[in-house]
Amino acid sequence: MPRLLLSLLLLVACSTSSFAAEKPNFLWIMSEDNSSHFLKWFDPTGASTPNIEALAKEGLTYDNAFSNAPVCSVARTTLITSCYSPRIGTFHHRKSFIVPMPEGLKMFPAYLREAGYYTTNNSKEDYNAQKSKDVWDESSRKASWRNRQPGQPFFHVQTYTTTHESSLHFPAADIDNKPTENDAEAVFVAPYHPQSKEFKYTYARYHDRIQQMDQQVGKLVDQLREDGLLDSTFVFYFADHGGVLPRSKGYAYDTGLHVPLVIRVPEKFREQLPQTTGSRIEPFVSFVDFGPTVLNLAGAKVPDQIDGHAFLGLGEQQLVESDESFGYADRFDEKYDMVRTLRKGKYRYIRNYQPFNFDGMMNNYRYKMVAYQNWKEWFDAQKLDGPQSQFFQARPAEMLFDVSEDPYEINDLAGDPMHQEVLEELRGRLDEIVVGMPDLGFYPESYLAENAAANPVAFGQQHKADIAALQQIANLQLGSFADAQSDIAKALASSDPWQRYWGVIACSGHGAEALPLKGTLVKLAESDPENLVRVRAIEYLALYAGQDPAEAMGKALENAKTATEANLILNSVVLLRDGSPGYSFSIRRQQVEHLKQNRGELERRLEYLDPK
Repeated sequence: MPRLLLSLLLLVACSTSSFAAEKPNFLWIMSEDNSSHFLKWFDPTGASTPNIEALAKEGLTYDNAFSNAPVCSVARTTLITSCYSPRIGTFHHRKSFIVPMPEGLKMFPAYLREAGYYTTNNSKEDYNAQKSKDVWDESSRKASWRNRQPGQPFFHVQTYTTTHESSLHFPAADIDNKPTENDAEAVFVAPYHPQSKEFKYTYARYHDRIQQMDQQVGKLVDQLREDGLLDSTFVFYFADHGGVLPRSKGYAYDTGLHVPLVIRVPEKFREQLPQTTGSRIEPFVSFVDFGPTVLNLAGAKVPDQIDGHAFLGLGEQQLVESDESFGYADRFDEKYDMVRTLRKGKYRYIRNYQPFNFDGMMNNYRYKMVAYQNWKEWFDAQKLDGPQSQFFQARPAEMLFDVSEDPYEINDLAGDPMHQEVLEELRGRLDEIVVGMPDLGFYPESYLAENAAANPVAFGQQHKADIAALQQIANLQLGSFADAQSDIAKALASSDPWQRYWGVIACSGHGAEALPLKGTLVKLAESDPENLVRVRAIEYLALYAGQDPAEAMGKALENAKTATEANLILNSVVLLRDGSPGYSFSIRRQQVEHLKQNRGELERRLEYLDPK
């Protein structure tokens, strides 16, 4: 036998032998846009999912699994990077600019490839960070583990769109003409939703979709079984975030963040796990933890630069357990907000940094859903009260919920004297997280695009003290205005435009109580050198001093330097037009025709404000 051929055969034999060293395979099955509330395995009001339940009975059920973000691109970027998006600059959906991965860090499947794994994705990516060529062997609608070398271990991701939000973009006529398999009169409707026929039908139709997705899960698992791979493959089933009925996807409540997670443990590795097959796991896990968990199970090195930690491992490893999960919600398509949340034990603390941006502000894609339209119509007709109307009203700067007693988060305990100790503990812990990262959300997106896009992590570290100062100013919304007034006045007089910016937002957080600073705010609205500071001051004066903002907002829009800046200005326009007291604006496309690039989200706002 020729020596070259013999060498090649030995190489293949050695390679196959190393593959056969019983490294586990991994299959991630992701459904889109559904919280744990929609599966009966996790919530008695959910739909029956026998195939997912079968996986759970041969594995582990995680009762406290959370996406770190309630929307696709941010959640999926968190998954693939194992990093908190506000730290690495990937926290807006959809991205107006793409950023590099943190220096020295790769998306985690690249480390699996280095360890000999065949990595495939079918097929949604939706990343806000730059993907290198070493992440996937194949990422397409044809990607499959079946194309790997014989004996090669694999990591495969399969996304099913069956439950995606778009599945509920049906015409209103369907309600009377297309019956659902689940009984619309018997289905559970969350207490913050109108008990209307539109909502009942939408819930029932979504339960139908959940069950269709469950059938897809079963068929994919059958493929593994047919290939003789089920006994060597960890099968993860989870959703990419919560959703998708109104007030879930895009919102940092439990319904937007709490996801179902089941991990079927292959027979070949069950004896190596300390957990008992079929058990339910109480400690918290988050999307930042999924990547390091797979790397740990695969025996690959977990990089130091990530934010997550492994929650599952073979042998007698001492793994960190947690009772908390950090979450974030910022720009969602064209709609701006800045919300940070901490779920710790049975409590969820929510920090609304811009509380005047009410949840129900127009978002074009959301309002394609009949249920969204119905909810707004009922609110406008004054048919709603209590928790059903809050979606369209300003929120408190901070909220606290006991999710064990109040799973739909309608009873805010932040003002309850009996819960002040818990409130202060969770507030302090959240402050510690956002300052420690540090959180880039304290800068407007347009400023980050111009100054931080090349290396957001380095920018954050260079400005860590500045961000801490902005966070302290933002927290002047909390407590009494009398106690905060002098510090807010200092912020408004700062030479740093973003301290002035957050000083104005702190005024808006206090509402009419901040009117003693009206004179300063008028000056900022008229002559501040930073356009966005002027916008925030105009916004305050419109909300609480009765000053018509139309002309001043129009000028600010014409002065915008980028489409991203213009979109933030139009967010204030929509707030002031659609919310209370409701001002009239005449927004024209000609006002922003000088802005040529990254106009996607700006066009969504113009579609609403100045339809062609």
